[in-house]
Amino acid sequence: MFILKRQDVEISSIQHPKREQQIPILSYQGQTFRLISVFRANQAEEARAFWRDLTDNQGKACVLLEEPDRYSVWGKIRLEQLGTEVGPDSKIVPYTQACLLLLQTIYLDVEDMLGNRQAGLFQKDIGEVFQQWHFPQADSSEAVNHLLSVDALTTLQVPPWEEHHLITLLQELYRLGKEYFGNANFAEGVEDILLDMSETERAQFMDWLKSSPLGKLWR
Repeated sequence: MFILKRQDVEISSIQHPKREQQIPILSYQGQTFRLISVFRANQAEEARAFWRDLTDNQGKACVLLEEPDRYSVWGKIRLEQLGTEVGPDSKIVPYTQACLLLLQTIYLDVEDMLGNRQAGLFQKDIGEVFQQWHFPQADSSEAVNHLLSVDALTTLQVPPWEEHHLITLLQELYRLGKEYFGNANFAEGVEDILLDMSETERAQFMDWLKSSPLGKLWR
């Protein structure tokens, strides 16, 4: 839809109607957009491909914002529908649980295949991802260690992440996985990793994954 610069838009935040959380909102020519995904400054190609997939292949109204230190993709939303239109609250918790299961599986594979030292480096790297992109409840080494070890399906305190956090996590997890393993085999067989989830929630997550550009990475 649009490729914009920071001076073209106004970015603010509003209170999420159902959770104690501020939601970033981009305003452009009377239209409002909600953050979908964030990319590093050196990921211009990936950011544009993600944006084009959403606009050209899925017909979504999206903005690609180019900034000196990052790229971000925003999806059009009506503020009165916030909480239902993007990342419905009824699904965001199981989506978060699924992403935690994938994260924990990759971490354990690094430990099993590459040893404790590499597992420690991986934990440090994923912690830096959480800090750089401001993931709630993931801002300390203790919090990262908890997320890597907690039983994601039974915990009563799933971190209050938004859809853009989950997309960023899976993007960065894919990047780290390729760095550590040297190939993308770890990103295959996602459904097998999620067998402990209910069949309904697993199917919903896989549908969400396949309907996003991430479906080309994780299979």
